[in-house]
Amino acid sequence: MGLLIELQKRIPDGWFLRRLLPAVLYVVVAVVGGGQLGQRHWNDLGLARDGIAGTLPLGGGVTADGAATLVLVAVAAAGAAFAVPYAAGAVGVLASGAWPWWLAPVGQRLTRWRVRRWTHPTDIAREAVRARGAGRELRAARLDARRARTAPVEPGCPTWSGDRLRAAEERVRTETGVEITDEWSKLLLVISDTSRVALSEARDTFGTVCESLAWSLAVTLVGIWWWPAAVLGAVLWLASWQSLRRAVESLCRTTEEVFALQYTTRPIQP
Repeated sequence: MGLLIELQKRIPDGWFLRRLLPAVLYVVVAVVGGGQLGQRHWNDLGLARDGIAGTLPLGGGVTADGAATLVLVAVAAAGAAFAVPYAAGAVGVLASGAWPWWLAPVGQRLTRWRVRRWTHPTDIAREAVRARGAGRELRAARLDARRARTAPVEPGCPTWSGDRLRAAEERVRTETGVEITDEWSKLLLVISDTSRVALSEARDTFGTVCESLAWSLAVTLVGIWWWPAAVLGAVLWLASWQSLRRAVESLCRTTEEVFALQYTTRPIQP
């Protein structure tokens, strides 16, 4: 226990709470749920308690088997903590619509499917008005929610996030005459501390949500051996997916405002 307290003091809080602690919880769920309980004894709390008690040397000294088990759990948790950023990076690439070449056929099909389902927000608003006039308040509310999250232009990416990021690039290009990809590094060097903190927080929120999506997939996979993990993973996925939209919207709006403040208050350097 003293070792854990000392590690918590030396490890940055963000990394400890965001990476290491979820990794430890994941390894415990995988070992106890998938390795000990299984599908037949999925709700046997006594078996789970006995398994945890047998693993943790709470008294009587540390045996060789107990120490080996703790080392294996620690190594697995550390490996998961270091692997999550890479998995989150892959999730971020998919969310941004920049799919690799070997997924291009799937991305094209998904884009065509989104185009077929897309309706202009004005048409959705008219349908909501007609539904409200007919006394169908629930349908009108659902249409209003759909209109709020529907882009005014036809989808051009496999994901909503990709369309929103490209819309931000186009808006910055139209309002300031600069390309985000070309000016991003220079922007970070010249903007104020307030703008830099705002951009960093927005980008960090997006990364956190991508990590949550990666964790949800990992937890869902444990459901192959212990089905409650699949339910937990599905709930985490839905919550993270909703948060992804808010994180992308915040990142895009922050980026647009920072570029507007920086490049409309002084002449653009060649």
